[in-house]
Amino acid sequence: MFVDRVRIVARAGNGGPGACSFLREKNMPDGGPDGGNGGRGGSVVIVVDPHVNNLIRYRYAPHQFAKNGQNGGKKQMSGRSGADCIITVPPGTVVSRIPDEVIPVVPDEYGEGRKTPDDLASVPEDPAVLEPVADLVKTGDKFVLCNGGRGGRGNMNFKSSTNQAPRRYENGEEGERGQFQLELKSIADAGLVGYPNAGKSTLLSRLSNAHPKIAPYPFTTLEPMIGVIEYPDFARVTVADIPGLIEGAHKGVGLGYEFLRHIERCRMLLFVIDMAGSEGRDPRDDYTQLRTEISLYQKELAERPYLIIANKMDLPEAAENLKKFKRRVRREIIPIAGDDDKGLDLLKAVFKQELVAI
Repeated sequence: MFVDRVRIVARAGNGGPGACSFLREKNMPDGGPDGGNGGRGGSVVIVVDPHVNNLIRYRYAPHQFAKNGQNGGKKQMSGRSGADCIITVPPGTVVSRIPDEVIPVVPDEYGEGRKTPDDLASVPEDPAVLEPVADLVKTGDKFVLCNGGRGGRGNMNFKSSTNQAPRRYENGEEGERGQFQLELKSIADAGLVGYPNAGKSTLLSRLSNAHPKIAPYPFTTLEPMIGVIEYPDFARVTVADIPGLIEGAHKGVGLGYEFLRHIERCRMLLFVIDMAGSEGRDPRDDYTQLRTEISLYQKELAERPYLIIANKMDLPEAAENLKKFKRRVRREIIPIAGDDDKGLDLLKAVFKQELVAI
């Protein structure tokens, strides 16, 4: 199961209270104050881990709480700091805060506002509701989501020349808390865009070592796949494949809309066109509609460099359709036949050359 968007409740640990204590030892029955400081509460920290590829673990564990700091002790002993709560995410994760008024926190019997996955999933999809706080791209990037509370001071800190036996101490500060959305936007050099059953998954499997599911029916791809193309000079480029787009995708129709975010970071788009029209559509209309859907989804994405790949050129209708296509579309078109590797070497060479030029 692939999960690329989750909502979580994060809470940092509270600082431990300081101690109120006085030194009592043999031959020192009236020692001075020796209450130690409380430990600092643990923080909730997000760390980018390249070995994590989705967010499924937080779909079923949405409550991420750090530990509280321990109480201060006698003999000026400070309490131990609470352990941090580490959230590991894939590269390309965007973190946004969900305002409390969107999901009001209702205390449960333990006094903690707890949310179920279904509660968090009810957050409106409107991006205007969310407040972006971090965009984690590089491996090893860290972001402190909620800071732990400072530990309270023990009574030894309040001794003065006029107050030799203070009984004053401080309680620890509360840790920060909040509700957040984690959203994965995959990082790849290029993204495959096309209608269902246009041959995108087959193409990805031929270009790289990725092994997507391939079948002769639409919507075989149900989740994004990323493949790595390796060249003889040790250059590497990554390609993302998303479920096929259909008309109205920018409005949420079909499966592709849910995963369009995964090509937002791509430097180039690869439009895969079924040039044989094997699904009963005109390749020229497919290309026009794909360009329209991308533009309506995000105008900046439509302005990225792109290549047109004429797929299924091994079928009899493809040659004539390609001639008609070229008369309407005045761009370089790379003909390929994914099933027999025809044209793949040319595609790899042009793809690499275009990426270097960007």
